[in-house]
Amino acid sequence: MSDDAPLVYIVTGEPSGDLLGARLMHALRQATGGQVRFAGIGGESMQEQGLDSLHDLSELAVMGFLEVLPKARRILQIVRETVDAIERLKPDVLVTVDSWGFTGRLHAAVRKRGLRLPQIHYVAPMVWAWKEKRAKSVAERVDHLMCLLPNEPPYFEKHGLACSHVGHSIIESGAGQGDGAGFRASHGIPPEAPLLCVLPGSRRVEVSRLLPVFRAAVERLAPVRPGLRVVIPTVATVAEVVGQAVADWPVPVTLVRGQGARYDAFAAADAAMAASGTVALELAMAGLPHLVAYRVSPLSAWLFRRFVTVRFVNLVNLILDRAVVPELLQEDCTADRVAAETARLLDDPAAREAERAGFAEALAAFRGGAGSPSERAAAVVLEHMRRAA
Repeated sequence: MSDDAPLVYIVTGEPSGDLLGARLMHALRQATGGQVRFAGIGGESMQEQGLDSLHDLSELAVMGFLEVLPKARRILQIVRETVDAIERLKPDVLVTVDSWGFTGRLHAAVRKRGLRLPQIHYVAPMVWAWKEKRAKSVAERVDHLMCLLPNEPPYFEKHGLACSHVGHSIIESGAGQGDGAGFRASHGIPPEAPLLCVLPGSRRVEVSRLLPVFRAAVERLAPVRPGLRVVIPTVATVAEVVGQAVADWPVPVTLVRGQGARYDAFAAADAAMAASGTVALELAMAGLPHLVAYRVSPLSAWLFRRFVTVRFVNLVNLILDRAVVPELLQEDCTADRVAAETARLLDDPAAREAERAGFAEALAAFRGGAGSPSERAAAVVLEHMRRAA
Protein backbone atom coordinates (compact mmCIF):
# COMPACT_ATOMS: atom_id res chain seq x y z
CA MET A 1 0.00 0.00 0.00
CA SER A 2 1.39 3.41 -0.95
CA ASP A 3 1.90 6.15 1.61
CA ASP A 4 -0.39 8.45 -0.36
CA ALA A 5 -3.36 6.03 -0.26
CA PRO A 6 -6.55 7.71 0.98
CA LEU A 7 -6.73 8.07 4.76
CA VAL A 8 -9.98 7.29 6.59
CA TYR A 9 -10.18 8.67 10.12
CA ILE A 10 -12.58 6.30 11.89
CA VAL A 11 -13.74 6.66 15.49
CA THR A 12 -15.99 4.75 17.86
CA GLY A 13 -16.50 4.97 21.60
CA GLU A 14 -17.75 1.50 22.54
CA PRO A 15 -17.20 -2.19 21.74
CA SER A 16 -20.41 -2.61 19.70
CA GLY A 17 -19.27 0.22 17.44
CA ASP A 18 -15.84 -1.40 17.31
CA LEU A 19 -17.37 -4.47 15.63
CA LEU A 20 -19.26 -2.34 13.08
CA GLY A 21 -16.15 -0.23 12.46
CA ALA A 22 -14.02 -3.31 11.88
CA ARG A 23 -16.45 -4.68 9.30
CA LEU A 24 -16.54 -1.31 7.55
CA MET A 25 -12.74 -1.16 7.48
CA HIS A 26 -12.60 -4.64 5.95
CA ALA A 27 -15.18 -3.65 3.31
CA LEU A 28 -13.22 -0.49 2.46
CA ARG A 29 -10.05 -2.50 2.06
CA GLN A 30 -11.84 -4.98 -0.20
CA ALA A 31 -13.40 -2.22 -2.31
CA THR A 32 -10.08 -0.39 -2.82
CA GLY A 33 -7.86 -3.39 -3.36
CA GLY A 34 -6.10 -2.59 -0.11
CA GLN A 35 -5.30 0.98 -1.13
CA VAL A 36 -6.66 2.69 1.97
CA ARG A 37 -5.14 3.75 5.29
CA PHE A 38 -6.81 4.12 8.69
CA ALA A 39 -6.31 6.22 11.79
CA GLY A 40 -8.60 6.99 14.71
CA ILE A 41 -10.00 5.38 17.85
CA GLY A 42 -11.24 1.82 18.16
CA GLY A 43 -11.03 -1.41 20.10
CA GLU A 44 -9.58 -4.83 19.51
CA SER A 45 -11.67 -5.62 16.41
CA MET A 46 -10.66 -2.41 14.61
CA GLN A 47 -7.08 -2.90 15.72
CA GLU A 48 -7.15 -6.36 14.11
CA GLN A 49 -8.01 -4.51 10.88
CA GLY A 50 -4.88 -2.39 11.20
CA LEU A 51 -5.95 0.58 13.33
CA ASP A 52 -3.40 2.05 15.73
CA SER A 53 -5.89 3.53 18.19
CA LEU A 54 -5.22 7.03 19.48
CA HIS A 55 -6.84 6.15 22.84
CA ASP A 56 -7.91 3.06 24.77
CA LEU A 57 -11.58 2.35 24.18
CA SER A 58 -12.14 1.61 27.88
CA GLU A 59 -11.83 5.34 28.59
CA LEU A 60 -14.93 6.00 26.48
CA ALA A 61 -17.11 2.95 27.13
CA VAL A 62 -19.50 4.59 29.62
CA MET A 63 -23.29 4.14 29.77
CA GLY A 64 -25.96 6.08 31.68
CA PHE A 65 -26.84 9.74 32.17
CA LEU A 66 -25.04 10.21 35.47
CA GLU A 67 -22.33 7.60 34.91
CA VAL A 68 -20.76 9.84 32.23
CA LEU A 69 -20.31 12.81 34.56
CA PRO A 70 -17.16 11.66 36.41
CA LYS A 71 -15.44 11.11 33.06
CA ALA A 72 -16.72 14.27 31.35
CA ARG A 73 -13.47 16.24 31.63
CA ARG A 74 -11.39 13.35 30.29
CA ILE A 75 -13.83 12.75 27.43
CA LEU A 76 -13.66 16.41 26.41
CA GLN A 77 -9.86 16.20 26.51
CA ILE A 78 -9.97 13.17 24.21
CA VAL A 79 -12.23 15.13 21.84
CA ARG A 80 -9.66 17.96 21.68
CA GLU A 81 -6.77 15.56 21.15
CA THR A 82 -8.69 13.75 18.41
CA VAL A 83 -9.46 17.01 16.58
CA ASP A 84 -5.77 17.92 16.86
CA ALA A 85 -4.87 14.57 15.26
CA ILE A 86 -7.39 15.10 12.45
CA GLU A 87 -5.97 18.57 11.77
CA ARG A 88 -2.43 17.19 11.71
CA LEU A 89 -3.10 14.09 9.60
CA LYS A 90 -5.50 15.74 7.13
CA PRO A 91 -7.58 12.60 6.41
CA ASP A 92 -9.81 12.32 3.37
CA VAL A 93 -12.92 11.59 5.43
CA LEU A 94 -14.07 11.37 9.05
CA VAL A 95 -16.32 8.39 9.86
CA THR A 96 -17.73 7.94 13.35
CA VAL A 97 -19.53 4.81 14.49
CA ASP A 98 -22.31 4.93 17.10
CA SER A 99 -21.57 6.52 20.55
CA TRP A 100 -23.27 9.78 19.57
CA GLY A 101 -22.70 11.25 23.02
CA PHE A 102 -18.97 11.22 22.25
CA THR A 103 -18.82 11.24 18.45
CA GLY A 104 -21.39 14.03 18.18
CA ARG A 105 -19.11 16.25 20.25
CA LEU A 106 -16.24 15.28 18.00
CA HIS A 107 -18.15 16.30 14.86
CA ALA A 108 -19.13 19.61 16.46
CA ALA A 109 -15.51 20.31 17.41
CA VAL A 110 -14.30 19.49 13.88
CA ARG A 111 -16.86 21.94 12.47
CA LYS A 112 -15.91 24.60 15.00
CA ARG A 113 -12.21 24.19 14.14
CA GLY A 114 -13.09 24.84 10.48
CA LEU A 115 -11.58 21.61 9.17
CA ARG A 116 -12.80 20.85 5.68
CA LEU A 117 -13.46 17.13 5.12
CA PRO A 118 -16.54 14.96 4.65
CA GLN A 119 -18.10 14.05 8.01
CA ILE A 120 -20.11 10.82 8.12
CA HIS A 121 -21.83 9.14 11.04
CA TYR A 122 -22.68 5.43 11.06
CA VAL A 123 -25.62 4.28 13.27
CA ALA A 124 -28.40 6.79 13.76
CA PRO A 125 -29.12 7.93 17.31
CA MET A 126 -32.46 6.39 18.34
CA VAL A 127 -34.44 9.59 18.00
CA TRP A 128 -37.57 7.54 17.28
CA ALA A 129 -37.32 6.16 20.82
CA TRP A 130 -36.41 9.31 22.74
CA LYS A 131 -35.27 12.91 22.21
CA GLU A 132 -36.48 13.31 18.63
CA LYS A 133 -35.11 16.85 18.70
CA ARG A 134 -31.60 15.34 18.54
CA ALA A 135 -32.22 14.72 14.84
CA LYS A 136 -31.73 18.43 14.17
CA SER A 137 -28.40 18.54 16.02
CA VAL A 138 -27.18 15.49 14.06
CA ALA A 139 -28.10 17.25 10.81
CA GLU A 140 -26.13 20.31 11.89
CA ARG A 141 -22.97 18.34 12.64
CA VAL A 142 -22.53 15.75 9.87
CA ASP A 143 -22.77 15.58 6.09
CA HIS A 144 -24.23 12.08 5.81
CA LEU A 145 -25.89 9.57 8.13
CA MET A 146 -25.78 5.81 7.54
CA CYS A 147 -28.79 4.16 9.19
CA LEU A 148 -29.23 0.56 10.28
CA LEU A 149 -33.04 0.47 10.22
CA PRO A 150 -35.43 1.37 7.39
CA ASN A 151 -37.63 3.61 9.57
CA GLU A 152 -34.79 5.96 10.56
CA PRO A 153 -33.93 8.19 7.54
CA PRO A 154 -37.15 10.27 7.53
CA TYR A 155 -36.46 11.58 11.06
CA PHE A 156 -33.24 13.19 9.82
CA GLU A 157 -34.07 13.94 6.19
CA LYS A 158 -36.73 16.42 7.26
CA HIS A 159 -33.86 18.47 8.72
CA GLY A 160 -31.98 18.38 5.40
CA LEU A 161 -29.53 15.60 6.26
CA ALA A 162 -28.66 13.11 3.51
CA CYS A 163 -29.19 9.55 4.77
CA SER A 164 -28.65 5.99 3.56
CA HIS A 165 -30.31 2.88 4.92
CA VAL A 166 -27.40 0.44 4.72
CA GLY A 167 -28.79 -2.31 6.97
CA HIS A 168 -27.24 -3.84 10.07
CA SER A 169 -23.92 -5.58 9.61
CA ILE A 170 -24.85 -8.04 12.34
CA ILE A 171 -26.24 -10.21 9.54
CA GLU A 172 -22.72 -10.64 8.13
CA SER A 173 -21.11 -11.29 11.49
CA GLY A 174 -21.07 -15.08 11.29
CA ALA A 175 -22.77 -15.21 14.70
CA GLY A 176 -24.89 -18.13 13.53
CA GLN A 177 -21.97 -20.20 12.23
CA GLY A 178 -20.22 -21.22 15.44
CA ASP A 179 -18.91 -24.73 16.11
CA GLY A 180 -20.72 -25.81 19.24
CA ALA A 181 -19.53 -29.42 19.34
CA GLY A 182 -15.93 -28.37 18.75
CA PHE A 183 -16.17 -25.75 21.49
CA ARG A 184 -17.45 -28.27 24.04
CA ALA A 185 -14.77 -30.77 23.07
CA SER A 186 -11.91 -28.26 23.25
CA HIS A 187 -13.00 -26.97 26.67
CA GLY A 188 -13.83 -30.34 28.20
CA ILE A 189 -17.57 -29.69 28.44
CA PRO A 190 -19.58 -32.95 28.12
CA PRO A 191 -22.14 -32.97 25.29
CA GLU A 192 -24.96 -33.60 27.75
CA ALA A 193 -23.98 -30.91 30.28
CA PRO A 194 -26.32 -27.90 30.47
CA LEU A 195 -24.30 -24.88 29.32
CA LEU A 196 -25.30 -21.33 30.12
CA CYS A 197 -23.75 -18.37 28.29
CA VAL A 198 -23.35 -15.30 30.53
CA LEU A 199 -22.69 -11.88 28.96
CA PRO A 200 -22.40 -9.17 31.63
CA GLY A 201 -21.52 -6.31 29.29
CA SER A 202 -18.52 -4.54 27.82
CA ARG A 203 -18.32 -1.61 30.23
CA ARG A 204 -16.98 -1.79 33.78
CA VAL A 205 -20.08 -0.21 35.26
CA GLU A 206 -22.29 -2.77 33.49
CA VAL A 207 -20.21 -5.64 34.81
CA SER A 208 -20.19 -4.25 38.36
CA ARG A 209 -23.98 -4.07 38.40
CA LEU A 210 -24.93 -7.19 36.44
CA LEU A 211 -22.35 -9.85 37.24
CA PRO A 212 -23.34 -10.18 40.93
CA VAL A 213 -26.97 -10.65 39.86
CA PHE A 214 -26.00 -13.23 37.27
CA ARG A 215 -23.84 -15.08 39.80
CA ALA A 216 -26.70 -15.22 42.29
CA ALA A 217 -29.02 -16.50 39.55
CA VAL A 218 -26.53 -19.25 38.68
CA GLU A 219 -26.41 -20.21 42.37
CA ARG A 220 -30.18 -20.73 42.25
CA LEU A 221 -30.05 -22.72 39.00
CA ALA A 222 -27.15 -25.04 39.84
CA PRO A 223 -28.63 -27.26 42.60
CA VAL A 224 -31.36 -28.67 40.33
CA ARG A 225 -29.14 -28.93 37.23
CA PRO A 226 -26.28 -31.33 37.91
CA GLY A 227 -23.26 -30.62 35.77
CA LEU A 228 -24.28 -27.03 34.93
CA ARG A 229 -21.44 -25.15 33.26
CA VAL A 230 -21.06 -21.45 32.41
CA VAL A 231 -19.20 -19.83 29.52
CA ILE A 232 -18.47 -16.09 29.57
CA PRO A 233 -17.33 -14.46 26.32
CA THR A 234 -15.67 -11.19 27.25
CA VAL A 235 -13.81 -8.27 25.65
CA ALA A 236 -10.63 -6.36 26.37
CA THR A 237 -12.37 -3.47 28.17
CA VAL A 238 -13.55 -5.73 31.03
CA ALA A 239 -11.68 -9.04 30.68
CA GLU A 240 -9.52 -8.56 33.78
CA VAL A 241 -12.45 -7.47 35.97
CA VAL A 242 -14.62 -10.37 34.82
CA GLY A 243 -11.81 -12.90 35.31
CA GLN A 244 -11.30 -11.79 38.91
CA ALA A 245 -15.02 -11.77 39.67
CA VAL A 246 -15.76 -15.32 38.48
CA ALA A 247 -12.79 -17.02 40.15
CA ASP A 248 -14.99 -18.36 42.97
CA TRP A 249 -18.27 -19.06 41.15
CA PRO A 250 -20.22 -22.12 42.32
CA VAL A 251 -20.00 -23.88 38.92
CA PRO A 252 -17.14 -24.30 36.43
CA VAL A 253 -16.69 -21.17 34.32
CA THR A 254 -14.97 -20.98 30.92
CA LEU A 255 -13.77 -17.51 29.90
CA VAL A 256 -13.16 -16.83 26.20
CA ARG A 257 -12.00 -13.87 24.14
CA GLY A 258 -12.40 -13.07 20.46
CA GLN A 259 -15.27 -13.11 18.01
CA GLY A 260 -14.76 -16.69 16.80
CA ALA A 261 -14.70 -18.12 20.32
CA ARG A 262 -17.77 -16.08 21.25
CA TYR A 263 -19.77 -17.46 18.33
CA ASP A 264 -18.61 -21.00 19.09
CA ALA A 265 -19.79 -20.47 22.67
CA PHE A 266 -23.19 -19.32 21.39
CA ALA A 267 -23.49 -22.49 19.30
CA ALA A 268 -22.52 -24.67 22.25
CA ALA A 269 -24.82 -23.06 24.83
CA ASP A 270 -28.40 -23.95 25.68
CA ALA A 271 -29.48 -20.46 26.81
CA ALA A 272 -28.00 -17.08 27.71
CA MET A 273 -28.38 -14.19 30.11
CA ALA A 274 -27.02 -10.96 28.64
CA ALA A 275 -26.61 -7.26 29.22
CA SER A 276 -28.98 -5.36 26.96
CA GLY A 277 -27.13 -4.19 23.86
CA THR A 278 -25.83 -5.19 20.44
CA VAL A 279 -24.76 -8.62 21.71
CA ALA A 280 -28.46 -9.51 21.88
CA LEU A 281 -28.59 -9.23 18.07
CA GLU A 282 -25.65 -11.61 17.82
CA LEU A 283 -27.53 -14.03 20.08
CA ALA A 284 -30.57 -13.70 17.83
CA MET A 285 -28.41 -14.43 14.77
CA ALA A 286 -27.09 -17.51 16.57
CA GLY A 287 -30.62 -18.61 17.45
CA LEU A 288 -29.66 -18.83 21.12
CA PRO A 289 -32.64 -18.28 23.47
CA HIS A 290 -31.82 -15.55 25.95
CA LEU A 291 -33.00 -12.82 28.27
CA VAL A 292 -31.61 -9.30 28.55
CA ALA A 293 -31.00 -7.47 31.80
CA TYR A 294 -29.79 -4.02 32.74
CA ARG A 295 -29.26 -1.72 35.70
CA VAL A 296 -28.25 1.92 35.88
CA SER A 297 -28.32 4.37 38.79
CA PRO A 298 -31.85 5.09 40.12
CA LEU A 299 -31.71 8.69 38.88
CA SER A 300 -30.51 7.62 35.42
CA ALA A 301 -33.39 5.13 35.30
CA TRP A 302 -35.87 7.84 36.27
CA LEU A 303 -34.57 10.16 33.56
CA PHE A 304 -34.63 7.36 30.99
CA ARG A 305 -38.24 6.52 31.74
CA ARG A 306 -39.21 10.18 31.67
CA PHE A 307 -37.93 10.70 28.14
CA VAL A 308 -38.18 7.33 26.38
CA THR A 309 -41.32 6.79 24.32
CA VAL A 310 -41.01 3.10 23.39
CA ARG A 311 -42.05 0.01 25.32
CA PHE A 312 -38.88 -2.04 24.84
CA VAL A 313 -35.10 -1.71 24.87
CA ASN A 314 -34.21 -4.88 22.96
CA LEU A 315 -34.06 -4.31 19.19
CA VAL A 316 -35.81 -7.59 18.37
CA ASN A 317 -38.71 -6.56 20.60
CA LEU A 318 -38.68 -3.01 19.23
CA ILE A 319 -38.82 -4.14 15.61
CA LEU A 320 -41.66 -6.61 16.26
CA ASP A 321 -43.40 -4.41 18.87
CA ARG A 322 -43.89 -7.37 21.16
CA ALA A 323 -41.96 -9.05 23.97
CA VAL A 324 -40.10 -11.89 22.25
CA VAL A 325 -37.00 -11.59 24.47
CA PRO A 326 -37.58 -11.18 28.23
CA GLU A 327 -36.38 -7.77 29.46
CA LEU A 328 -35.42 -7.58 33.14
CA LEU A 329 -34.58 -3.95 33.76
CA GLN A 330 -33.75 -2.00 36.90
CA GLU A 331 -35.99 -3.23 39.77
CA ASP A 332 -36.89 -6.34 37.73
CA CYS A 333 -33.20 -7.20 37.39
CA THR A 334 -33.04 -9.52 40.41
CA ALA A 335 -31.44 -12.91 40.88
CA ASP A 336 -34.83 -14.55 41.40
CA ARG A 337 -36.29 -13.10 38.18
CA VAL A 338 -33.17 -13.84 36.13
CA ALA A 339 -33.03 -17.41 37.46
CA ALA A 340 -36.74 -18.01 36.79
CA GLU A 341 -36.59 -16.74 33.19
CA THR A 342 -33.38 -18.64 32.49
CA ALA A 343 -34.88 -21.84 33.91
CA ARG A 344 -37.85 -21.42 31.58
CA LEU A 345 -35.55 -21.09 28.57
CA LEU A 346 -33.46 -24.08 29.65
CA ASP A 347 -36.43 -26.34 30.39
CA ASP A 348 -39.26 -25.36 28.03
CA PRO A 349 -38.76 -26.30 24.33
CA ALA A 350 -41.81 -24.23 23.33
CA ALA A 351 -40.32 -21.10 24.93
CA ARG A 352 -37.06 -21.62 23.05
CA GLU A 353 -38.81 -22.12 19.73
CA ALA A 354 -40.99 -19.04 20.24
CA GLU A 355 -37.87 -16.91 20.67
CA ARG A 356 -36.21 -18.43 17.59
CA ALA A 357 -39.29 -17.73 15.45
CA GLY A 358 -39.21 -14.10 16.60
CA PHE A 359 -35.50 -13.84 15.83
CA ALA A 360 -36.05 -14.92 12.22
CA GLU A 361 -38.88 -12.43 11.77
CA ALA A 362 -36.95 -9.49 13.22
CA LEU A 363 -33.66 -10.15 11.46
CA ALA A 364 -35.32 -9.80 8.06
CA ALA A 365 -35.65 -6.07 8.80
CA PHE A 366 -31.90 -5.70 9.29
CA ARG A 367 -30.82 -6.92 5.86
CA GLY A 368 -31.23 -3.68 3.93
CA GLY A 369 -30.95 -4.81 0.29
CA ALA A 370 -28.48 -6.21 -2.23
CA GLY A 371 -24.95 -6.87 -1.05
CA SER A 372 -23.81 -6.75 2.54
CA PRO A 373 -24.50 -3.81 4.89
CA SER A 374 -20.77 -3.17 5.28
CA GLU A 375 -20.31 -3.09 1.49
CA ARG A 376 -23.13 -0.56 1.19
CA ALA A 377 -21.62 1.54 3.99
CA ALA A 378 -18.19 1.41 2.34
CA ALA A 379 -19.72 2.59 -0.94
CA VAL A 380 -21.18 5.64 0.82
CA VAL A 381 -17.82 6.51 2.37
CA LEU A 382 -15.93 6.09 -0.91
CA GLU A 383 -18.45 8.23 -2.80
CA HIS A 384 -17.95 11.09 -0.34
CA MET A 385 -14.20 10.74 -0.63
CA ARG A 386 -14.47 10.82 -4.44
CA ARG A 387 -16.58 13.98 -4.37
CA ALA A 388 -14.15 15.71 -2.00
CA ALA A 389 -11.01 14.76 -3.98
